[in-house]
Amino acid sequence: MTAPLRIGTRSSELALFQARLVASLLKDIGVDSELVTYTTIGDRILDKPLSAIGEKGLFTAELEADLLAGRTDCAVHSLKDLPTADPAGLFVVAMLEREDPRDAFVTRPGITATSITELPEGAKVGTSSLRRRAQLRALRPDLEVCELRGNVGTRLRKIDEGQVDAALLAAAGLRRLGLGHRIVSLLDAPEWLGAPGQGAIAVQAREHDEQMLSILRQLDHAPTRLAVSAERALLASLEGGCQVPIGAATLDEPEYGLMLHGIVASIDGATVVRGGLPIDVQDPAASGRELARQLHAAGGAGILAELREALAHKNSSTESAT
Repeated sequence: MTAPLRIGTRSSELALFQARLVASLLKDIGVDSELVTYTTIGDRILDKPLSAIGEKGLFTAELEADLLAGRTDCAVHSLKDLPTADPAGLFVVAMLEREDPRDAFVTRPGITATSITELPEGAKVGTSSLRRRAQLRALRPDLEVCELRGNVGTRLRKIDEGQVDAALLAAAGLRRLGLGHRIVSLLDAPEWLGAPGQGAIAVQAREHDEQMLSILRQLDHAPTRLAVSAERALLASLEGGCQVPIGAATLDEPEYGLMLHGIVASIDGATVVRGGLPIDVQDPAASGRELARQLHAAGGAGILAELREALAHKNSSTESAT
């Protein structure tokens, strides 16, 4: 290539770090690149919970549209932000080596608790994730769960200002931004599950751009792809998105080998269905689909049906009001 490879990215500090990491890896293989930055709908609407915006691809749609139109050559995303179904003409050609996929417990000054269980009764805990909200309520129904939106820096500022006593953030984002010292403790699987694909960076390209595909495939990290393929197949089979509390984690367990764990929960945390099974390394997606089937059969189908009914009712009420 003569012209620099154009990398589409959100303009948040974390997204730019991830895109610059891709640029650095490309530089290592002799490919120059430049960043093309975007502010997505998920970045612009900060006064509503993510679940209330009601769209898939809140942080990806604008990047994908320009990639399809040829205005960029690839796009870099946090994998957990990507819908499980690829848009026509695009696919994830590379997944970088995964950072820590766990959630992190962060507190404001003056809070001495080192875990969720040590927080005083009625403490305020911030999160924008229904998955975290459901697990929090299942673990500590006495806590007040508060909406906490914004990029990593904004959320940390809100914590330090005392808007909440503690919050749950992705450990990967904190570590990548040099903020690992803010982590009070980490929430370990399988007791607590992160988002499917959490901690992984995805590089998306046009499916017929052979020159670009041959370049970007060199960045793919096979162990990461194996693990997140199982997790995202679980998510896709459960029809999950930002409006459904679904968690997943892949663990290397001495007795069983590589294991996939999953959870489906009601938003109030009153009903939680868990499961786990060994991953077939030859077909990790099949393992994700099988665990989804087991979770459905164990009660997850009922939880998801109730969530869909509640969402339909909310959307109907909104349309009637307008």
